[in-house]
Parts: sequence; structure tokens; C-alpha cells
Amino acid sequence: MMNNEAEMVKKAIMGDETSLTDLICLVDPPIRTRLQAKIKPAHRSLLDATDILQVTYIEVYLRIAQFENRGDGAFLAWVTRMAENNLRDAEKMLNAKKRPTPALRATNAGQSNDSYIAMVNTLSSPGTTPTNAARGAEAKSAIDTALGQMPKDYTKVIQLYDLDQLHINDVAENMGRSSGAIHMLRARAHDRLRELLGSEGNFFTI
Repeated sequence: MMNNEAEMVKKAIMGDETSLTDLICLVDPPIRTRLQAKIKPAHRSLLDATDILQVTYIEVYLRIAQFENRGDGAFLAWVTRMAENNLRDAEKMLNAKKRPTPALRATNAGQSNDSYIAMVNTLSSPGTTPTNAARGAEAKSAIDTALGQMPKDYTKVIQLYDLDQLHINDVAENMGRSSGAIHMLRARAHDRLRELLGSEGNFFTI
């Protein structure tokens, strides 16, 4: 790693967004080329490298403070690994053709607490269950608060897909992205929302 690049990494970890943006510009071309080549032919009409990188770079901005700089090439390897994980998850979801579970759909989504309760149930990981508080009015308040702490695109995809319960194609059109990108964005938004709700310590029990 060149000395100026090493300095940018150091500054980025300390919260310098300009340095982080410059680093992303440096690693974007090789990662973009690698990803485009790895997308399966069956998915190329639904997903491209830009879709994957848009989501990946949101993650990079969120998690740069956790990055451990282990020397030459570490930042490139970190972002590449993140991007490839996103690609793998996106293709898995496209194969499964995931949609919100019909049984959890609310009659008046966006106006009823039912869609928020369904959201908490969706976020529950295997081996955990929502608490009584998460099943009541507290769910709406906590989720709305958490959404206010998330990147704009994360908030929007959850609002449209999970709370308003629009069809994936309508969400994709509204956000100007492919359906593959929406599935991937939603997965990462769920990860972040689960982290924020879990930090409250009163929504999920083992």
C-alpha cells in the first residue's frame, strides 16, 4: 500500500469521509470488474455490479470504524469480501424469489401496528422470539425510531416493502433499482435494523 493510501485509511477509520470516498474510488474499478464477471448469466438481466456496489458502499460507510487495517491490500480485500457476500446473498434471494409472507400482510399497511409486528417477526432470528413488548404498540415506536437512525435507502426499502408491503417490482420502480438490488438492499437494511433493535435489549429473547 502506498504511503498516501495508508494515510487515507487511517483518516477514514477516524471518521474522515473525504478520505473514505477517495479510497472507494481507488478500489471501485477492480472490484466492479470482478463482480460483473462473477454474476451468473441467469441473473444478469436482474442484477449488475452497480447494484451490488451501491449496497456495499453503504455498508462500508457504516462499518469503517470496525475495519482492522492489516497492511497492504487490506482495505481492497475487505471491501471485495463484503461485495462478494452481497452478490451471493442477492443471487440466493433471486433464486428463492422471496416476498413478504402473505399471512403477515396487514389490511391497511402503513396505518396499522400489524405491519410493524410482522416486521419484528421477520427480524427474529432462529432461536429467538419477539418479546411481548415487540408485539404491541411499542413495536411501531421502536422501529420508527430505529429507521430514523438508518441510511435513507435502508429506511425507504423497509417502509415500502415491509411496512407498506408493496410488490417487489413496485418497490424497484419507486427506488429506480433492479429487483435484485432491492432484495439485497432489504437484507442489509434488516441486518442494520436488527442491530439497532437488539441494542435496546427488550425485543428479542432466546
